[in-house]
Amino acid sequence: MRHGKKVNHLGRQTAHRKAMLANMACSLIEHKRINTTVAKAKALKQFVEPMITKSKVDTTHSRRIVMSRLRQKDAVIELFRDVAPKVGDRPGGYTRIIKLGNRLGDNADMAMIELVDYNEIYNANKPEKKTTRRSRRAGAKPAAAPVVDSKEAKDEEE
Repeated sequence: MRHGKKVNHLGRQTAHRKAMLANMACSLIEHKRINTTVAKAKALKQFVEPMITKSKVDTTHSRRIVMSRLRQKDAVIELFRDVAPKVGDRPGGYTRIIKLGNRLGDNADMAMIELVDYNEIYNANKPEKKTTRRSRRAGAKPAAAPVVDSKEAKDEEE
């Protein structure tokens, strides 16, 4: 049974897995989207989203925590300078995984993981917020014809 075993080890030792996820997270922050296998993308999502949440509050403490996980100064600077202000109002769900099919060489399930706010295709075609639809009876009152006094009608004719 797998009780309490949430971490996908990805067939690697602990140090190798942590280094690989740190490198992939730096690449994701730098390029805004990367192609990888579905299992690695899911593991990367769990790795990078708490760091994006930490980057919303720009303090020395949060920078040190993120730096200890990412290990690349340029990626930390870009995360706090560019990515954090763009996702500041979003309450979570900073990444999106899109499945791409199978890789030709070994038939592995491939996926693209990207930062949600940096995809122009999805963000450009967002429709306007529609109003909620109400009952037909409440809003379908027929507009009554304007009542015209006979005096006014006679004045207009003359």
